[in-house]
Amino acid sequence: MPEQDCYHCGLPVPPDTHHYVTIDGASRRMCCVGCEAVAESIVANGLTDYYRHRDAMPEPQKEALPAELQELGLFDHPDFQKTFVQPIGEHEREAALILEGITCAACVWLNEQHVARQPGVSLVEVNYATRRARVRWDERRVKLSEILSAIQAIGYRAYPYDAERSEQIGKRERRSMLWRVFVAGFGMMQVMMYAFPAYIAPEGDLAPDIAQLMRWASLLLTLPVVLYSAAPFFQRALRDLKLRRLGMDVPVALGVGSAFAASLWATLVGGGEVYFDSVTMFVFFLLCGRYLEMVARQKAVRGVEELGKVLPAFAELLPAWPAPDGERVPVSQLVPGNFVRVRPGEVMPADGVVVDGRSEANEALLTGESLPVPKFAGSPVTGGSINISSPLTVRVEQVGDSTRLAAIRRLMERGASEKPRLAQQSDRFAVVFIVALLVLAFATGLAWYFIEPGRALWVFVSVLVVACPCALSLATPTALTVATDALARMGVLVTRGHAIETLGRVNHFVFDKTGTLTRGRMSLEEVLPLGELGEAELRVLAAALERDSEHPVGEALRRAGGDDVLPAVDEVVAQTGQGIAGRIDGVRHAIGRTAYVAAQLDLPEPARCGEFEGRGGSMIALGRTGEWLGLFRLADVPREEAAQLTTKLLAEKVRMTVLSGDSPGAVDAVAQGLGIDDAHGALTPQGKQQFLAKLQRAPGAVVAMVGDGVNDAPVLAQAHVSVAMGGGTELARNEADIVLLSENLAGLGRGLDLSRRTLRIIRQNLWWSFAYNFTSVPLAMAGLVTPWMAGIGMAGSSLLVVLNALRLQRQPRSGVR
Repeated sequence: MPEQDCYHCGLPVPPDTHHYVTIDGASRRMCCVGCEAVAESIVANGLTDYYRHRDAMPEPQKEALPAELQELGLFDHPDFQKTFVQPIGEHEREAALILEGITCAACVWLNEQHVARQPGVSLVEVNYATRRARVRWDERRVKLSEILSAIQAIGYRAYPYDAERSEQIGKRERRSMLWRVFVAGFGMMQVMMYAFPAYIAPEGDLAPDIAQLMRWASLLLTLPVVLYSAAPFFQRALRDLKLRRLGMDVPVALGVGSAFAASLWATLVGGGEVYFDSVTMFVFFLLCGRYLEMVARQKAVRGVEELGKVLPAFAELLPAWPAPDGERVPVSQLVPGNFVRVRPGEVMPADGVVVDGRSEANEALLTGESLPVPKFAGSPVTGGSINISSPLTVRVEQVGDSTRLAAIRRLMERGASEKPRLAQQSDRFAVVFIVALLVLAFATGLAWYFIEPGRALWVFVSVLVVACPCALSLATPTALTVATDALARMGVLVTRGHAIETLGRVNHFVFDKTGTLTRGRMSLEEVLPLGELGEAELRVLAAALERDSEHPVGEALRRAGGDDVLPAVDEVVAQTGQGIAGRIDGVRHAIGRTAYVAAQLDLPEPARCGEFEGRGGSMIALGRTGEWLGLFRLADVPREEAAQLTTKLLAEKVRMTVLSGDSPGAVDAVAQGLGIDDAHGALTPQGKQQFLAKLQRAPGAVVAMVGDGVNDAPVLAQAHVSVAMGGGTELARNEADIVLLSENLAGLGRGLDLSRRTLRIIRQNLWWSFAYNFTSVPLAMAGLVTPWMAGIGMAGSSLLVVLNALRLQRQPRSGVR
């Protein structure tokens, strides 16, 4: 076996992949993580004799597993599932799969319906554009291997999702389709050569034996086109009929099959019309359209797959840092606490912190920002970013599934697997359309049989072919896939299927203040002691209470505490958006909003509170049992691009509101500076949620919430569409429908424009699909459209909606310009 082929399955190994498994003492190269996992399980189970005794590589369409492992249920093994299965609850599991054999929206519908009927399956969503499936099941009721068997039973193949395998399947599909196009094109040209004399010769000039000879020649040349090039149409149509469902290949197979059968009969009996030229031409044009649609679709989703290939395979580990000696190790062997050297031009292998060196990093693939980001000692780095100018020594903090890149990929996968409402509506309509189309075609054929029997067959075929609803089913998912990719390149990550559609209809934006409209990196401006403790002691107490807080206020107070040793805090109780209470040296302390501290310690309003608050910024109070200790005033500044976004929204007459837990004075100051006249401060998370729910009850209101902190999670979940800042908390990002990876609010403005443009593109595609079908079907029923013309129309209609959707790729890739 050539060295460049996978030792496990025999397929070519992509040049940029590095997967190895030690088998019989030798390192064997694998083509993808799936083969690597299977091979490791074979070795682990003591079944390496499988490799020594096999006499051929497994067929590409079959699982490369020995029978013993199939009996063991390899796909149900927890170690094998680690790479593509996530636990959802105690017994629920969710797998990311890739389906092979998906050719149209009807295939998606069929898989979803069939798998959803399996016992224990609670969710199945298939993305037509990416061929990726999200399946959730209860492992007590059904095994993953049984779900995969159910998919195989209806003629498809399911694999654990892997970007490399996805690309291999895509290449195989393109190569197979090209061969079918070639055979159909060659057959069409040769058949037309034999059919041409019959078209131009005056009646009676062509001798009967010559005409019959040409018919037989046309039949022989048409056979490869029907039996090979058009075979997938017949296979899928037969599968659909066996399952008592109607897919988009049923009308195609019926049209091609009936025209060929009638022509075959006419050739055998030596009389009647033949349609070999129309059959070959139709198959050729249809395959051309589907091939071009496949290429365009794979191009659209390729950007989404780029994140799966961004991390390097090896890293330079410094085992005795600060000693300079290093060694090359697989990235998969890195653990938190390791030190690695990243040279100029290399990719950061994991998340970490720079401990030595000064350079710049290109984070464009992750954030959409093209400008380099300075990196120096203490700077965080993200796995997948590129070191530009100088060597850096990085302390590894997060590896594997814990990295920011992995989190981004999970969010992208969630967004890609969820089906938007528009796509669901299109799929339902397409199924109804197919039924109506078949009824119309048979009724038209029957009518023409009584009007002019000689034309009945080709009119029947034309009606079947011309109105196949491929364009209708492609109109929505293709546009949404392209838009998702374009938004990701801007640093706007779509994590929910409905996000683009809803964002495009938003007419009211609600913003959190701290960390959203402002930088969120607050600084302590002033300390006002209210008791016997001095300013330095107050800073230390505040830092101790806020030790584990994720809020920007807590971070500012921790920084203000300096490097002093902080006292231990016991019995810590935090109330989101309010404050923190705990015991220091046995005495109860509380810090946070004035009302919260007063309620916790049963204290009256502190003196000079109003005077201190009037100086601007946010005010935080600190107290302990029986007394107020001090007040802290913190300030934040608006983001530079916040004014750019609010100016754009004001010009478009989009309503805006600011909701914050900070003091009303601080909130009003920021809102007025940005031109927002509706601002509300001193709100709890529940208060924000109730306020937003009230806004949603207004007629026609579509409300978006933009936030960043843990206290924004409830209101993010409440909004019609939610946007989280990329630097916010993990909980906020998981609740959000959209994540601004670059933390650039100007990106939200561009995302809003692109979402609106996407809805226009979808409407254009749908209108074109409806106009085409409602125009072409009557013409075909009237006998004005021949089968080959119908084939061109059908292929061109599908291709047009794909090309129209690809216009969404013309978007800037970076941030503010």
